[in-house]
Amino acid sequence: MAAMNNADGQGRKPGHVVLLGDSIFDNGAYVDGGPDVVTQLRQELPGWKCSLLAIDGDVITGVARQLSRLPADASHLVVSVGGNDALGYAPLLQEQPASVAAALLLLAAARDRFDADYRAMLPAVLAQGLPAAVCTIYDTPSSEPNQKVIKAALALFNDSITRAAFSHGAALIDLRLICSQDADYANPIEPSAQGGRKIAQAIAGLVRLPHPGPHSLVVAQ
Repeated sequence: MAAMNNADGQGRKPGHVVLLGDSIFDNGAYVDGGPDVVTQLRQELPGWKCSLLAIDGDVITGVARQLSRLPADASHLVVSVGGNDALGYAPLLQEQPASVAAALLLLAAARDRFDADYRAMLPAVLAQGLPAAVCTIYDTPSSEPNQKVIKAALALFNDSITRAAFSHGAALIDLRLICSQDADYANPIEPSAQGGRKIAQAIAGLVRLPHPGPHSLVVAQ
């Protein structure tokens, strides 16, 4: 937090943060009248513009369409996408392969398809020439049945996200560590108003920092 306050003290000019991706950001339908992520981000960044281009239900390939609507004065891009893609592979968890190795091969094939889509998406985001961050897919609440299985499976897809971020020098917001309580979730896959506030605080802290250049930065709280 000291680093964030120090950056504020240096008079960093307000910018325009654009949120891309899926319902992690476009969560207004799930907060029971509470503030969604972009509303809370505006509260965290007074004087800044904050725009929501993320679309509930969108997948990795949808980010290209969202980028076509990018405001001309955008200064920072934050992407949270991939959860719906991973959800599409959920039927694999019902398969009954003959061995653990065979099970891992099934998941590895899904991970490879996910990885190809993600690695095609991220350069398009970075091609805008703006500081950009991507988010991991957070875990389902600990009270959810099969949470341990889901958490283990998601680790494969999160590996793709972290590798893509680090290989391109993008910042990474690790939602697995930010949304760590059951109350952070409105349902098994959407953030609550409480979780959204934590996400907004992480984004606000990140964009206030000096841009790290070609090096990745991890934000986990």
